[in-house]
Amino acid sequence: MRVTKLTIAALAVVAGLSLTACQNEDVAAGPEPAASAPTANGDDTEQGEDQKQDQEGTSAGTDSNEDGKAADCRTDELEVTASDVTIEGDTVGTVAVEFANGGGRDCTLTGYAGVDLKTNAGPLSAERTGEEAPSVVLKDGKSVWFAVTYPVNDSGGSGVRVTGLVVTPPNETKPVTLDWPGGSSLPVTDGSGTPVKVGPIGSAGQGD
Repeated sequence: MRVTKLTIAALAVVAGLSLTACQNEDVAAGPEPAASAPTANGDDTEQGEDQKQDQEGTSAGTDSNEDGKAADCRTDELEVTASDVTIEGDTVGTVAVEFANGGGRDCTLTGYAGVDLKTNAGPLSAERTGEEAPSVVLKDGKSVWFAVTYPVNDSGGSGVRVTGLVVTPPNETKPVTLDWPGGSSLPVTDGSGTPVKVGPIGSAGQGD
């Protein structure tokens, strides 16, 4: 009986040691780590990308109108020049006005430009011809022309002296003043003669 009691006691001690060892191993291992949450830096990066995309979309939209078409050409984007293209013998002279797009983007010209002649008798506004005035998308680096027609002074008199040409692009308020390349004077009339007229954008031909 003594041997049996000693054996049972020894087994109890061994079992106790084994249990203690297992518990210590569990404590050392610790709890399983929880799923990692997104870091603050990660959120900032995503927000930064979203803001960048929004800004890019806004920037792209500045070159287009609500219909997604190229926005109107601005005066400061256009190089404006004028040249006399009158054919000898014609009773009506023609000046071709060129709009060259140097704005770095495509833009749209619609309808008629504003045209005024500066004369020694005061400003003279050109009348519109009434022709159809379509929209023209002017590619960056390209040009478009329109015509200004005027009566040739063959009366032998001094007439009305023309001193300049004032051009305002369609849908703009900022004008450009140029030297007048046409005949130096217009005939003096009582209002029944041929008026100065302006054609729509593209009426004097368009570059490729």
